[in-house]
Amino acid sequence: MSVPNKLLTLVMIHQNTRLLLGMKKRGFGVGRWNGFGGKVQQGESILDAAKRELLEESCVSAPDLKHIARIDFEFVGEPQILEVHVFKASEFQGEPTETEEMKPQWFDVDSIPFHTMWPDDILWFPLMLKGSKFKGYFLFEGMDKILDYTIDELDQKAEIQSS
Repeated sequence: MSVPNKLLTLVMIHQNTRLLLGMKKRGFGVGRWNGFGGKVQQGESILDAAKRELLEESCVSAPDLKHIARIDFEFVGEPQILEVHVFKASEFQGEPTETEEMKPQWFDVDSIPFHTMWPDDILWFPLMLKGSKFKGYFLFEGMDKILDYTIDELDQKAEIQSS
C-alpha cells in the first residue's frame, strides 16, 4: 500500500539582489539555512499554509506569493515522499524577526551559503532566482547525499499540480 505524500510549503523572499533565508533552530533540517515553510494542515490550502508558516517563522507576511515549483523528496528507507510546494515573493510586510524556529537573515544572491544548506538547493536555486517555474525530484540517502534527481523547467503559464 502506498503512503500519501506529505504536503509541505517553502517560501522564498527574493528582492533584487538579496534573498531572505532562515537558520533552522529545531526540528527537521536544524542547523541549515532555508526558506520558510512547513506542513499543510488538515483543511488548509497549500497557499494558506505557506502564508501561515512564513508569518509564524519570520514575522512577515507576503500577500503576493507566486507558486513557482513542486519538488518531491524521497529518502531511502522512508515510504513517504515529501511534496514541497515552493512560493516566491518580492514584496512583504513586517520586519523579519527571529522566532523559536528560525533566525532570518538577508543574503546577497552572490553569496548564498550553499555549504550550510540542503545539498539540492544549489541545483534549483538558479531557476528560482531567475523567475522560472519548475518541478523537481530528489532521491536522498540520509540528509546529505543525493542519489538521483531531475529538474524540469515549466512554461510560465503552467499550473503547479499537487498530488
